[in-house]
Amino acid sequence: MAKASIMRILTVFVATTMLLDVALAVDHTVGSPGGSWDLSTNFGVWASSQTFSVGDNLVFRYTSNHDVLEVTKSNYDSCGTSGPISTSTSSPTTIPLTAAGKRYFICGIPGHCSQGMKVEIDVVSAASGPPSTPTPPSPTPPANGPTTSSPPPPPTGVAVNPPSSAINLKMTAASILGFGFLMVMLL
Repeated sequence: MAKASIMRILTVFVATTMLLDVALAVDHTVGSPGGSWDLSTNFGVWASSQTFSVGDNLVFRYTSNHDVLEVTKSNYDSCGTSGPISTSTSSPTTIPLTAAGKRYFICGIPGHCSQGMKVEIDVVSAASGPPSTPTPPSPTPPANGPTTSSPPPPPTGVAVNPPSSAINLKMTAASILGFGFLMVMLL
């Protein structure tokens, strides 16, 4: 009897852990909701609006006249297609994000990358949360100029805060699933 209870508790623990992993993973469809893996989506703006965590997935949806190449930083910068880390030609392509760090993806069709069909993904560890945004340096007053200061100009580009509600949603879903499964197993 005691052995059966221990096995039941271990089963609940393992199943809850597996459910937490599933509930915490997020599929990021590249370019959505307003675009996809195409020539008209601004992937820099899209990527800056996301928080990519270890355990999440990138999902590329595209037509047959595109592909997805994971490349090195050098090939990303130059739109080079030689020696890709991986190549995918059928949509949808799902890329698991298994480690923290930067990942680089381009379309390998000639001319597409140089037209903006490339995205840099910054994956953070699941426990660390969104990457910090660097603070722009304060302007230095001129050596022989007036001592009054004016506010610094706004930074260029589009600043979008990461969706913290997605993190809260993941944690709530994991808690509900885990608690529900625990209750079913204990009854």
